Amino acid sequence: MDVVRDSFRSSFGGWLWGTAAGLGTLVAGLAGIVLTVATAGDWGAWPLVLTGLSLLAVLARWLQVMSEHYQLTDERLIVRRGIVFKSIDEIELYRVKDVRMNFSLLNQVAGIGTISLASSDETTRTANLTLPHIPGAQARREELRRLVDAARRKRGVREIDMVGDHF
Repeated sequence: MDVVRDSFRSSFGGWLWGTAAGLGTLVAGLAGIVLTVATAGDWGAWPLVLTGLSLLAVLARWLQVMSEHYQLTDERLIVRRGIVFKSIDEIELYRVKDVRMNFSLLNQVAGIGTISLASSDETTRTANLTLPHIPGAQARREELRRLVDAARRKRGVREIDMVGDHF
């Protein structure tokens, strides 16, 4: 078994503070509590429904974060998903064609980013693998690129782009 170089998850706190959805969920939850207190119960429990829905959204996101775990070795990226029903996907690093990172202004403030991988591996043949809300995404992307280059050199793999109308 390969030595694990890095092990990480999406950042729940980063999502909460660093995305519009996370901030909106926090604001909605607090608004429900404030409306209940400020109106002295004139609206009954309806504002608390807003808080309850916000708590459900936070719980759902927390479960999603806890159900996905990523491990990076010298030769592969291992993606573990699930809590009750688990799946494990492995992407051979020498097959990675592109590593992309996206982040918004809020993401930058929270120190998170989304890493997308394109590869010729079966796991990502139809769509890119997206690792959302990763803490320290820029450093992890650079490490991933370095490991991809090293895995290609070790296996003697070169990528050839076929360009032209007849291809």
